[in-house]
Amino acid sequence: MNLESPKVTVEKSAEYVFDALSQVSNFEKLMPDSISKFEVLDADSFIFGLKGMPEIKLRMKEKTPVSELVLGAASDKLPFTLKAKIDAVSDHTADVQLFFEGEFNAMMAMMVKGPISKFIETLAQNMHKL
Repeated sequence: MNLESPKVTVEKSAEYVFDALSQVSNFEKLMPDSISKFEVLDADSFIFGLKGMPEIKLRMKEKTPVSELVLGAASDKLPFTLKAKIDAVSDHTADVQLFFEGEFNAMMAMMVKGPISKFIETLAQNMHKL
């Protein structure tokens, strides 16, 4: 299952956005209002919970300076990645788009597609809060 957020323009440099997203604690600022838990576990991982959903643990998997970060599920039960692509538009502006890739059976994919689409859209829309 592959999902994409809308591309959002942030009034910050690509370097600033990359550095902010590299610090997993900053993901709390991007979370939707329905968040019920957010806890930083270490420099590269955090756990969060949304009302009515199981808690999810994410770990920083890859970083390509200034252009891309990849977070992955720390559990093998639901293998997925959340990728942030950052494109510099100018010295003070960057475009950010989120990509979700997961391997789910058809039943699970049907159940989670809507909530995950809404979730990554919210994360993208909140990029200006960094």
